[in-house]
Amino acid sequence: MKNNLQQQFGNIDIYLFDQLLKGTYAGVKTVLDAGCGGGRNLVYFLQNGYEVWGIDPNREALEAVKELSQMLAPENPTSNFIMAPSENLPFEDSYFDLVISSAVLHFAQSQTHFDAMLQSMWRVLKPGGYLFARLASDIGIETLIKSLANGRYLLPDGSERFLVNQEMLLNYTKMLNARLHEPIKTTNVQNMRCMTTWCMQKPDL
Repeated sequence: MKNNLQQQFGNIDIYLFDQLLKGTYAGVKTVLDAGCGGGRNLVYFLQNGYEVWGIDPNREALEAVKELSQMLAPENPTSNFIMAPSENLPFEDSYFDLVISSAVLHFAQSQTHFDAMLQSMWRVLKPGGYLFARLASDIGIETLIKSLANGRYLLPDGSERFLVNQEMLLNYTKMLNARLHEPIKTTNVQNMRCMTTWCMQKPDL
């Protein structure tokens, strides 16, 4: 069973897996992984007939995800995987049914950079489309982090991240006129870091 699940889903983000199990993305056809890395979150989509795209600033990661795509879905063009930053996505408006942003937004260098990345991802989403975001937050470790500059913090695990909080996420949700189709959820990893899952749906026209 374990090997079978691994073959079907790869090393998928557990909260993205949760959305698949719930059938949230049942009507999805076009998927963009904004910060795809080697494609850990794309195995299921590649094997099940989705039109899969990915961007990443790392050339080696892109070569790895292209190989994965060729192996699992030869009909999915490797040209769909492009070297680009999340804040300047090279796609037309309202193209994708689902945009995945897993462990990407917390690499923002400032509030302005974070806003640019988020707005870029939102721009390429179709009306009715979904944004799945998992990112570092201060929720639950507010007293354990050290403020650096520009919204970035030193975490107890020694990493430096741009951190969000629930108020910020709710404000962005309202500003985008989005719907939270899942409550904001945060996982606290032994008070060393916290990862928050933020699932929004773009309003229909």
